[in-house]
Amino acid sequence: QVQLVESGGGLVQAGGSLRLSCAASGSFFSINSMGWYRQAPGNQRELVATITTGDNTNYADSVKGRFTISRDNAKNTVYLQMNTLKPEDTAVYSCNAAVRLRASRSYTYDYWGQGTQVTVSS
Repeated sequence: QVQLVESGGGLVQAGGSLRLSCAASGSFFSINSMGWYRQAPGNQRELVATITTGDNTNYADSVKGRFTISRDNAKNTVYLQMNTLKPEDTAVYSCNAAVRLRASRSYTYDYWGQGTQVTVSS
């Protein structure tokens, strides 16, 4: 089984910074893309940022220039550095990983972390 465990959420004032981490563990062959999503109360879950194994990144327009996604493939970990935080960034942030379970099978399975709360006060 594959587990994703997030850490790094919390309460911060507007303009501050937080760094989220998400580590994958368990039995698998490799991890393809990884990403961060968020869901605020009353809203649908939305993409924040994704990163491929080749470090190609994609960001939501609302976080471009403020957030940076990165990964450490040796540690099976993805990070989200969040700077210049705004109250509208308040949400539960969840990480996602497209995991290839076996070398003999090319398809991937989506796994999700449990989520970590980020609250930005004005």
